[in-house]
Amino acid sequence: MFITIFIFIAILTILILVHEFGHFITAKWAGARVEEFGIGFPPRVFGLKKGETLYSVNLLPIGGFVKIYGEDGDKKNDTRSFASKPLRVRSSIIAAGVLMNIVLSVVLLSFGHFIGLPQVIDGSDVSGDISNIVVRIAAIAQASPAHEAGIRVGDVIDAMQSEGMRLDTIQTIENVQEFTSGHIGKSVLLSMKRGGEVFEKTVVPRADPPTGEGAIGIAMIRTGQVSYPWYRAPLKGAESTFFLVRDTVKAFATIIMDYVSTGALTEELAGPIGIAVITGQVQQLGFIFLLQFIALISINLAIINILPFPALDGGRLLFLAIEKLKGSPVNQKYEKFAHTVGFALIILLMILVTFRDIGRFL
Repeated sequence: MFITIFIFIAILTILILVHEFGHFITAKWAGARVEEFGIGFPPRVFGLKKGETLYSVNLLPIGGFVKIYGEDGDKKNDTRSFASKPLRVRSSIIAAGVLMNIVLSVVLLSFGHFIGLPQVIDGSDVSGDISNIVVRIAAIAQASPAHEAGIRVGDVIDAMQSEGMRLDTIQTIENVQEFTSGHIGKSVLLSMKRGGEVFEKTVVPRADPPTGEGAIGIAMIRTGQVSYPWYRAPLKGAESTFFLVRDTVKAFATIIMDYVSTGALTEELAGPIGIAVITGQVQQLGFIFLLQFIALISINLAIINILPFPALDGGRLLFLAIEKLKGSPVNQKYEKFAHTVGFALIILLMILVTFRDIGRFL
């Protein structure tokens, strides 16, 4: 548990710092004065001032922040102030955090494609080098033999044994299905892998399972570790990031529409506790799965931040768009009030999701 919490905090801190670094470096490029770049959140433990910027390490370990001179809309007559910059420059500074999270995903997935990422290889056009072909669990039905045995999504079926018969070579889904159908109602010992861990689970295939569940209640995929040459890996990383962004946007749109129409949060939405639990599960599968997971979370962070909702980067961009349309800045009193209300609503949503996560995962 301690390792999981440490990894979760480390991932979240890296993602937020990368996001804040986007604001930081763009503000520096634009000539705005960056007063502080902080790792963690206050109270401050110590700080080092270099030039005009204080680089601080703070007590609360999650995330970080950037404090830009004049970002609250004042000091408009000072050329080093954020508020004095042209609208397009301010927009670039705000949007840079989101862009950096997308760039991080491209970098991580490019490295992953170079060393080899797990990929479904049946029915797909794979142009890279394939190794480590396995049959992996893709889904588990509730209350099924697999679920009761503690099998998890991502586990690999390495061998099967029952009544003195043993299947040591499993390279296709049909291998598992044929062995299972031949031992209905009998104990089947599954030799499995989860990352670097090797373990065994016993299941009893059902004679009459619910429709679509199968005898032991699993869906399977055939995967291989697919790698590409160094000169192709960045292109594949960018391509994978594009598809992840597209699919994540669709998922968020579905969640929002479902919430508006039903008032209920879908199972796909997870808060800090849910993400921490999933982090632990992914970490057990191995480094390469964790790498993909970090890239996915980075994309999620980018998309959430770009939503046109007060207190988020997208909300700040929305007020800049209003300024562009009306020809003058929005009254700072109203904008600050909107961001305060937006922040309160986000915290409320986080609390609701957290309580739901406690019921789901703990």
